[in-house]
Amino acid sequence: MDIASVGEIYQQLSKSNLHTLEPVYHKEVVFEDAAHRLEGWTELQRYFDSLYSNVNRCDFDIKEQQQVNDNGFLTWTMTLEHPKLQKGKTICVNGVSHLKFRDGQVIYHRDYFDLGEMLYENLPLLGSVIKAIKQRLGS
Repeated sequence: MDIASVGEIYQQLSKSNLHTLEPVYHKEVVFEDAAHRLEGWTELQRYFDSLYSNVNRCDFDIKEQQQVNDNGFLTWTMTLEHPKLQKGKTICVNGVSHLKFRDGQVIYHRDYFDLGEMLYENLPLLGSVIKAIKQRLGS
């Protein structure tokens, strides 16, 4: 398994083929993002099952990839449609994944993205407040 293979799997990922992730991840994987820290394949599998059962769409478009030895990075755009965010409208979020490999599998996966862009800005009421704050900081 290498960074290119992981990128290909994520670009094809859907509710119906989450099983394709099992050979990607080491049983002792650590997964982190802006809202979670999970340890072990069982926890990560539950996370993906829950995530994909609650969304109408979650697609990844891999933009770039780099790997040196057992460390790699993917840049991506996630296209998300969740019934509780923007009334199910499409949300696009850019991010980066840092992956570390052991024994041909991902042992560490850290996603970096703007949680505000993905979540907070797309919630009723809170979204308009967050956007107003960001505009004031930018002026």
